Amino acid sequence: MSYTSLKAAGLLVLLLVASMPLLAGDIVDRIVATVNGHIILQSDWEDALRFEAFASNRSLDQLTIEDRKASLDRLIDQELLREQIRSADFQHATEEEVSKRIAEIRKAYSFAENEQGWRAALTRYNLTEDELRERISLELDVLRLVDARLRPSVNIDSKSIESYYHEELLPQLRHSGEKDVPLADVTPKIKELLTQQKMNELLLAWLQNLRAGSTIRTEPSSSSAEGQVQ
Repeated sequence: MSYTSLKAAGLLVLLLVASMPLLAGDIVDRIVATVNGHIILQSDWEDALRFEAFASNRSLDQLTIEDRKASLDRLIDQELLREQIRSADFQHATEEEVSKRIAEIRKAYSFAENEQGWRAALTRYNLTEDELRERISLELDVLRLVDARLRPSVNIDSKSIESYYHEELLPQLRHSGEKDVPLADVTPKIKELLTQQKMNELLLAWLQNLRAGSTIRTEPSSSSAEGQVQ
């Protein structure tokens, strides 16, 4: 049975991965932000938008000004997290893990079941297989960093699980016409969902602290988020 309400609330960090340079088209590079001396270029920003659109199977022409501004904020947060990776004794993602994640992305493209369709999808977003693997590797590294840093501090008690079961899950199941399920059957899923939600809260607080202790500058022209992805 599928429990819509128990789908894992994906970590915000999934949206933070997209800074390695890709094809910049006809973009004239300029600095849009600096993070502790690390430069973020206009091309990095456009590359990030393309990758985010690709990973979510979203058309580039659907991107709004708000999407562009949010993407730049994520690039800044991502660089702060990459600094944490560099300073830690870190076990990076394996090739097998990267391949598994790419397979998951491919499932979002109905026309990518064969190699020709998959290559067409990559070309549409100016991506190559190698560039995609680099991005996915970084995504998994950041996820691992956040999980190792935040999960140990999260404790979900039985009372919270029961409360979610009675106040959230059962009403949603009944509203959708599905049968009630025993609490014991869904306890692990509820616990993980609540853990993910708490980790998102902790991640936001951690990023705020990292920003407060960093030197971050954005160029005035970047705040308008004008332009189209090339």
